[in-house]
Amino acid sequence: MPIYEYQCGSCGSKKEHLQKLSEAPIAVCPACGGSVYTKLVSAAGFQLKGSGWYATDFKNGARPKPKVETEVKDKAISATPDTTPKTASDTAPAASTGTVPPPTTK
Repeated sequence: MPIYEYQCGSCGSKKEHLQKLSEAPIAVCPACGGSVYTKLVSAAGFQLKGSGWYATDFKNGARPKPKVETEVKDKAISATPDTTPKTASDTAPAASTGTVPPPTTK
């Protein structure tokens, strides 16, 4: 049910009333009993929610993708065993020849 705002022309009191759409407007002021009780035009009190609306899709700018997807991919990659065979040259440190390169001149 919508909430309507009324104002009395005699005493100036304002009040909100919860009414059905099919109900007739209130004609008598509940505060003073005056007959100049008019319905005011006010802003609608609703908010658009859900996907497809400005407030939820574009208001905060571009957002990065959630980390959940990247964490799952990283775990899947780390869970696969390394199938490349290691050779002796991959595991041993580089051999030093003990020579110093000649100095360069400009």
